[in-house]
Amino acid sequence: MRPRTWVLVLGAVFALFQLADVTGRDTPDSKSYVSYALSLSGEDKRAAAAATIDWVCEGQASMARRGQSVNVVRYHRPDPARQVFAQCRAEESRLVDRRLRAGQTDGHVAPFVGPRLRRFFEARPGYPVFLVPFVTAFGVTWGVWAASVVVTVAGGVLVFLTLRALSVPLPLALTGQALFYVLPCGPTAMRPMTEGLLLALTLVALWGCALALTGRARAGVALAAGALLALFPVKHSQALFLGACLAVAGAAVAVRRRRHGRAPGRGVTAIAVMGCSAALGTVLLARLLHYPSEAESLQDLLTGHFSRPDRVRPWRDLEHLEAGFWLEWIRRQLWEPLFLAALAAGARGALRRRAFGCFLLAAAGTGILTQAAHPDINIWGDRLIVLAWLLPVVGVPLLLEPLVRRALPVPAQGHAGREVHSMR
Repeated sequence: MRPRTWVLVLGAVFALFQLADVTGRDTPDSKSYVSYALSLSGEDKRAAAAATIDWVCEGQASMARRGQSVNVVRYHRPDPARQVFAQCRAEESRLVDRRLRAGQTDGHVAPFVGPRLRRFFEARPGYPVFLVPFVTAFGVTWGVWAASVVVTVAGGVLVFLTLRALSVPLPLALTGQALFYVLPCGPTAMRPMTEGLLLALTLVALWGCALALTGRARAGVALAAGALLALFPVKHSQALFLGACLAVAGAAVAVRRRRHGRAPGRGVTAIAVMGCSAALGTVLLARLLHYPSEAESLQDLLTGHFSRPDRVRPWRDLEHLEAGFWLEWIRRQLWEPLFLAALAAGARGALRRRAFGCFLLAAAGTGILTQAAHPDINIWGDRLIVLAWLLPVVGVPLLLEPLVRRALPVPAQGHAGREVHSMR
């Protein structure tokens, strides 16, 4: 089959697997994003909230049904789905109605959370805008599922394109696509939150870096700049982190080449300048639009989403939390060292392509920075650090490249051997 056929087959197989869970993937934040999308599609605040509540409660009912079917004590009891749905719907509707009657009707997000926390979701219109055509065409349940599948499959395709831009053999480029689907990148991207778009757009920037380093500087820089621009409305902190990290990586590559008596290269210089400009532009535009500040984000973390009084010395509290968090994080990783082993393998592969490896480490490092900005060991599923998984997803195929390239001549040798035998 042609390469594009293999890519489509992998994406289609992954999409078919996702039919196992059409509902039940939501998180507490998903309600705000979905209601935002419904509001943008023309629904009023109450209708958007009601449709979102039904979607969330359908997921809870489905999980309750599946959970009971495998419960060794309660498997023979009546199906709890209807009761769970009714209870969930009553509780969520009561909360939203109370806030709407209290006057919390501004913005696009239904008042599932308080006003201060809602400001964070209002500042992230990118993902809701992405959802709009899907929920309009297919409804909430299938629309959210289809959007998640599309963005996750696209992430795997972007891994393939990035590796092929580096002239990695086809089997290894397909391996990178498959790794994106089976490692935590895939399951996290399937959650109805911003992480899927963050992964995809970060990979677009990496693809641009690969093109810029292989002689297609103009196209590569344009891709990276477009990705950073698109990241701002999705989650402007990621645009800031990625721009700054790409700038540092570009400067590191340029300095290393200078020390070895080589010119930095137009592509490297352009990416470094573009990354620095993107980081500065993100800060200035966020201030201009009055987005929640770093201090406000820190208060959200330290007060349990503003459920407690603000901290007097939040930055000092953050320093204390950082030390405790990373000690506990390392302890847990040593207990189950898959992530550390994957990072080590990915880093080793990245070092085989020094220039691109620096940009790959920079992109993966944004996951570490995001986690460091939220040192909460209880946040679901390590989703904040998920961008760090891009290191093994792209780096492991680079690590295996010498093995595949040595194996490629084998068929040719066998063919030559048959020719010699026939001549005899």
